[in-house]
Amino acid sequence: MRILEDTYQHKGLRKKLIDQLRAKGITSALVLEAMYNVPRHFFLDSAFDKIAYEDRAFPIGQDQTISQPYTVAYQTQLLNVHRSEKILEIGTGSAYQACILAEMGAWVFTIERQRKLFDNNKNFSYKAKYPNIKFFYGDGFEGLPTFAPFNKILITAAAPFVPPKLVEQLKIGGLMVLPVDEDGKQRMLRITKKVGGDYDEEWFDYFSFVPMLKGKNG
Repeated sequence: MRILEDTYQHKGLRKKLIDQLRAKGITSALVLEAMYNVPRHFFLDSAFDKIAYEDRAFPIGQDQTISQPYTVAYQTQLLNVHRSEKILEIGTGSAYQACILAEMGAWVFTIERQRKLFDNNKNFSYKAKYPNIKFFYGDGFEGLPTFAPFNKILITAAAPFVPPKLVEQLKIGGLMVLPVDEDGKQRMLRITKKVGGDYDEEWFDYFSFVPMLKGKNG
């Protein structure tokens, strides 16, 4: 059961977390503001209420996790989000990352392959705050060609390679941020799509993610 009460204690813990993220190198004021405004404990079972603002990942069921706040901030900062951009997110999970992007003013199209997690989000009352999020049940490797092209694409699971169908759905000049699996370690990659469909690559730090899998799990 999720708790949807945001107390002064929660806000104080969130402010402390934001200070930690800033100390770790997150410099975007927009990212930090969004992460302060979105209560992370809303996205976790009530059993995690007292530790929801620790900078670590937690299980959300179906062998999935809500990402470490630093990871969320890091990926979001690399994505360089602007208001009214169309962003495709692969891996809805708890919907925390989607709400961060929506809080920043983006139009978010988010795909989840786990039917139970998708259904949980359908019944999650907090999402009503963000009519700019559209939820889909499907295969992330396929993307959402009907709604393409996208300004930005964010993958929140360890991809074995850069999915070609997602590159096709990215606008020219658009960015995709994803962790790419390298022998069991995941390194963050940002690509910028060029005319002709090719792209430039920028490599960043190593992280730990659950694997990105094909198909749907219903």
